[in-house]
Amino acid sequence: MTEQTADMYASLRSNVGHLGQILGETMQNHLGDAFLEKVEQIRILAKKSRQGDEASREQMLALLTALPDEELVPFAKAFNQFLNLANIAEQFHTISRNCDELVCVPDPVEQLLGRMLDSDFDKKDVIEGLKNLNIDLVLTAHPTEISRRTLIQKYAAVVDCLTEQENNQLSERERKQNTLRLRQLIAQIWHTNEIRNERPTPVDEARWGLSTIEASLWQAIPDFLRQLNDQVEQKTGQQLPIDVSPIRFSSWMGGDRDGNPFVTSTVTQEVLDRNRHAAARLYLKDIVALLGELSMEQANEELSALTDNSKEPYRDVLRKLRCQLRNTIDYLNARLEGKHPDTDTSELIWHKDDLLKPLELLYQSLSDCGMKLIANGLLLDILRRLACFGIHMLRLDIRQDATRHSDVIAELTRYLGLGDYNHWDENEKQAFLLRELTGKRPLIPTNWQPTDDVAEVIRTCNLVAKQPANALGSYVISMASKPSDVLTVLLLLKEAGCTNPMRVVPLFETLADLEGAAACMTALLNIDWYRGYTKGMQEVMIGYSDSAKDAGVMAAAWAQYRAQEQLVAVCKKAEVKLMLFHGRGGSIGRGGGPAHKAILSQPPGSVDGRIRVTEQGEMIRFKFGLPKVAVQSLALYTSAVMEATLLPPPEPKKAWRDCMQRIAEESVQHYRGIVREEPDFVPYFRAATPEVELGKLPLGSRPAKRKVDGGIESLRAIPWIFAWSQNRLMLPAWLGAGEALQDAADRGELDLLREMEAQWPFFETRISMLEMVYTKAEPNLAKYYESCLVKPELHHLGEKLRQRLQLGIDAVLSLTQATELMAHTPWNRESVKLRNPYIDPLNFLQTELLARTRKEVEPSASVQLALMLTIAGVAAGMRNTG
Repeated sequence: MTEQTADMYASLRSNVGHLGQILGETMQNHLGDAFLEKVEQIRILAKKSRQGDEASREQMLALLTALPDEELVPFAKAFNQFLNLANIAEQFHTISRNCDELVCVPDPVEQLLGRMLDSDFDKKDVIEGLKNLNIDLVLTAHPTEISRRTLIQKYAAVVDCLTEQENNQLSERERKQNTLRLRQLIAQIWHTNEIRNERPTPVDEARWGLSTIEASLWQAIPDFLRQLNDQVEQKTGQQLPIDVSPIRFSSWMGGDRDGNPFVTSTVTQEVLDRNRHAAARLYLKDIVALLGELSMEQANEELSALTDNSKEPYRDVLRKLRCQLRNTIDYLNARLEGKHPDTDTSELIWHKDDLLKPLELLYQSLSDCGMKLIANGLLLDILRRLACFGIHMLRLDIRQDATRHSDVIAELTRYLGLGDYNHWDENEKQAFLLRELTGKRPLIPTNWQPTDDVAEVIRTCNLVAKQPANALGSYVISMASKPSDVLTVLLLLKEAGCTNPMRVVPLFETLADLEGAAACMTALLNIDWYRGYTKGMQEVMIGYSDSAKDAGVMAAAWAQYRAQEQLVAVCKKAEVKLMLFHGRGGSIGRGGGPAHKAILSQPPGSVDGRIRVTEQGEMIRFKFGLPKVAVQSLALYTSAVMEATLLPPPEPKKAWRDCMQRIAEESVQHYRGIVREEPDFVPYFRAATPEVELGKLPLGSRPAKRKVDGGIESLRAIPWIFAWSQNRLMLPAWLGAGEALQDAADRGELDLLREMEAQWPFFETRISMLEMVYTKAEPNLAKYYESCLVKPELHHLGEKLRQRLQLGIDAVLSLTQATELMAHTPWNRESVKLRNPYIDPLNFLQTELLARTRKEVEPSASVQLALMLTIAGVAAGMRNTG
């Protein structure tokens, strides 16, 4: 570790040590000196074991396997909570006053504006680019988000205490109070059950998403836009419009029914009502605060006329809004209680303009009367929140599997005596669908009684038809592959009476679907009726998770890149604007990694000021859980999309493309040669990882498998990644990639690979992501899982996988010409190293507990809870797990 990196860690280590000491005191008070000494002994032994001390490793294992049942839970809890507190300290370090330059880079928007405006860029183009940005971050539920909402709130309070401690003006008494508050919070955390007693419902997940907005994003959005406006004004002398909103938020929580039988039309309606309720409640709080501020009498003619020359014209308007918001909250409360209140919507905030127009009037009046300084305070913050969140808070996407829609039409055609739609070829399907879409008579008979599954799809479409356009985002079709998949949804929405032209979005997920995406969209956009429906805008979703699970990360990444290139060309030819929706996960194996890098590595022309990206569970908390961290994340997204639009990456050379094509083809062979063709792979996977046990954890509302009796092919991408991160082999994030890179080097293409890594952002990002997962992989720990949990006759496969891992590490180091992984990102490398001595004991204990639970018919409650805690702890330590 360099001296500079060590200095950078001084402040972080100080906070980690401070929080760890308080946690130790809490455990000591609760469980006594002997327990704390044992925990500390195991921690020190784990650290020595990391340094290659075999005797320490054996001693640590002996202590862990000898833990009595009554100590299993508190031990797992101790290491779990230390990792959570280390995460908090690290997250705080990025916004700390003592943040080092290696961690806290200058604001990316400010840097980008400087680069652009100091060159030949026209200021007007930059301003217009910012005005037209359309970045939609889609919050999704996550089965690997371990932390309960109540604990997340306590973690945020710990950050507040750390922030306060940096105030040099605190008196001694205030410092003692701050330390007391920290001790209280950590004691609360210790005595709170970290594992949910019951699996969360989709409504619980939606409420979790809303809590992130309330706790952080509600403040971060106006803070970010004020910062952005100041930067633009400083560089150009111009201000951004008051209604500018480069970033908006949507959600899948309560709308994503793909493989989740618990997301019904009833649930979706409740989530829509809760979203509105949360927005009304927060706006009411803002309006009440604004009432206290806008005590001015002077008003322009329009406001004076509206308020009959009132002595408090601004407050008169605000009092009416306050009343309407209270009525709205009462109305929504009644709906959430299952009632159907009959209310005059003129008494509510029912449309965005009901709130926007009066506030704009106040802003204009203050500006006209020389009080723009006041107008640009809280009032402008509220206007900017309205531009971002509207009155629905989050636009809810609907997602459903393509076969669920075709099954509706098939059941209907059979009932009508037209044959079985599912047995028709694609041309017959399209002809039928277009005939019905352009026809005037209804297709669905009023006396038809469909089966339950079909009826639920129809109820969802009926629900969509009743919603205001701004309440909903896109209708996403999973596993889409043909034009009929899109036309089917459009027909069902038409039959439901949907008058708002909702965006219907095909999601291309598997390798074959990505390769066929351009042909599918070409055929679709060649249909005159459909092209008219799009009104010049086509959204397409690119799946990262299932394509990587299908073909491995390297082949999937290249298929995603090529699909985007082809879709850009298809839409350009059809004179339709393309919005790409990136279904990225938190982990590398699911398209995760730094968003800034990921956006800048997209094909030139594929961003063009517009992008949608999923943000999932744990990553929502890490990126947006604290207001200052959220402002940084919003700035990263804004600068990346601006740069990708105005300073796009170069077109890859033909030699690069040809080389990448060979790498992709070889990597998929290496990947599938193990995952699909190795007969021992499935039993090895199920034995060497806690995959089976993960399905029993009450983590997310969605089942781990699409089909209850399915095998690996039906396993969702998230638990597939999560299981391999638990035993630290990280297999889905690298299998096939390193082997293909070595093949390329063996062909004499090493210099070409180095050129690609230096000059092609797409390839450089892939190598950087591989370095991260190789750094996090721990083959010795994976081998320990194997020795304890896997039958000896399967050990040959584990040996082969570990050899593949080392081969990949060597290939990447040869390419980068570095002596160690992540040499160019010391902060990230040291961050991984910092956690390892605390994750390792949890891994060793988890192995012991897995062995016990698999031997015993009825494992004790303490063993089961301790196992869950080890899974939670490893997830906390690994960060981007699924």
